[in-house]
Amino acid sequence: MLLKDEVQMLRRVPLFSNVEPGKLKLLAFTSDRVSYNPGEALFHQGDIGDAAYVVLAGKADILVDSSTGPIKIAEVETNSIVGEIAILCDVSRTATVQTTTALEALRIRKEHFLKLLTDFPEITIEIMRVLADRLSHTTSELSEARSRARKAE
Repeated sequence: MLLKDEVQMLRRVPLFSNVEPGKLKLLAFTSDRVSYNPGEALFHQGDIGDAAYVVLAGKADILVDSSTGPIKIAEVETNSIVGEIAILCDVSRTATVQTTTALEALRIRKEHFLKLLTDFPEITIEIMRVLADRLSHTTSELSEARSRARKAE
């Protein structure tokens, strides 16, 4: 795929929609294009957080380990980003991301991702929105689960 095509794909990602084309070209150039078959993992819970992934096409499940086996907590779709939490918090991966379809992504290495956030505050703000939305969703689900547990007692 040509660099200009990758720039067009990045433009469709809400996180990068307001970033000027020259900056997107730099991002596309410093990123690695990766492909996965259905059932493959982008990364596993506990791995070192060395990159974030922008999903260009395809779907994946976000799974967390439990005593009864993996639990699906969310789905990743085209034009979304995964893997940024381990980079931002400098912790190991908090979940496994496993493809459910063929998947194409841009793999942004940790140092490039952090530089991107330093150089482009608009992306940092958008990442904060994404994380805040996820936290809000998780909080709602936790509250509902607690309510169900209390009713079951």
